Amino acid sequence: MPADVVVIGAGVVGAAIAWHVAQAGLSVTVVDRGPVAGGTTGAGEGNILVSDKPPGAELDLAQLSARRWHTLGHEVGGFEYDPKGGLVVASSAAGFAALAGLAAEQAAAGVETVVVPAADLAEHEPHLNPSMAGGVLYPQDAQVQPMLAAARLLRSACRSGATVRTGVDVTGFLRSGDRVTGVRTSAGDIPAGAVVNAAGTWGGDIASLAGVDVPVLPRRGFILVTEPLPRLIRHKVYAAEYVSDVASDDAALQTSPVVEGTQAGTVLIGSSRERVGYDRTLSVPVLRALAARAVELFPVLAGVQVIRAYRGFRPYCPDHLPVIGADPRAPGLFHACGHEGAGIGLAAGTGVLIAELIGGQQPSLDVTPFRPERFS
Repeated sequence: MPADVVVIGAGVVGAAIAWHVAQAGLSVTVVDRGPVAGGTTGAGEGNILVSDKPPGAELDLAQLSARRWHTLGHEVGGFEYDPKGGLVVASSAAGFAALAGLAAEQAAAGVETVVVPAADLAEHEPHLNPSMAGGVLYPQDAQVQPMLAAARLLRSACRSGATVRTGVDVTGFLRSGDRVTGVRTSAGDIPAGAVVNAAGTWGGDIASLAGVDVPVLPRRGFILVTEPLPRLIRHKVYAAEYVSDVASDDAALQTSPVVEGTQAGTVLIGSSRERVGYDRTLSVPVLRALAARAVELFPVLAGVQVIRAYRGFRPYCPDHLPVIGADPRAPGLFHACGHEGAGIGLAAGTGVLIAELIGGQQPSLDVTPFRPERFS
């Protein structure tokens, strides 16, 4: 059946796009070679963050998206939206000064920030290592359960007429001259007025089928999950070096402590980053490093049992910005991929922008920094 829009990818970004497109009254078909949330979305923590982004295009998108997630928590619901806030901490006076400086810049860009001196940290996180030099509280940081978020958004989109087809490989594109007019799949052709590449880490592979270059690379990360506990940790808490690790171009292993509780009582422990292709090998040394760094932040975790570990691939772009918008090299093709580790948080805003662009509306943000052809 023809569709107004075909979305390639049933992760949270594709789900958010499908939901917003369906709400705009367009017919949409979502295709994915695997199950819903079977890729990066299913390996994420569910972070919705403004705290880790300096002023600029990505922070603007993060703020738009955070507001939209808050609304979706009421309009769609069922995905454990938790506006718990974030706390970034520094172990040295110099690190605390740098955090406070970044917070001042973010505040000037509209982010809510509260600088917290060392003496006041225990008021926010009673079990935090008392040796910390200070931190910054970000009330706008939140969390969702990412697999539930993708599933609930797609279910809601289907109630508005969308179709989701899993186990379907995209093998190429239909063309009329230079224009993309649909997709070729393992289950047959699907004509469409517009096609959206929301394939996450595999977005570059999909783009290449259309003859365009979008340099998305996999960046592997691991997460530890503890046994269910009383709510020991109130916020998403991470060390200041996490911000620099996110912005790094280094392919080698980097670990920075990120610790947060969930509504189910488990504690999620990250984060690691390394570019090793699509190697899914479980690395015990990385897991040990994550556990040790978490205990440095919260000594109370030293005796807690870890019940599982999982890993996935962040869709990394060389300039650390996602690829969002129409591709002039292949008219009719839109991209929404390359969000790296911020895909959950940026998904809602990305859905807004893609729906606006497909509908011919003025987008809520200037999408120029995210343009697909910027790497050419």
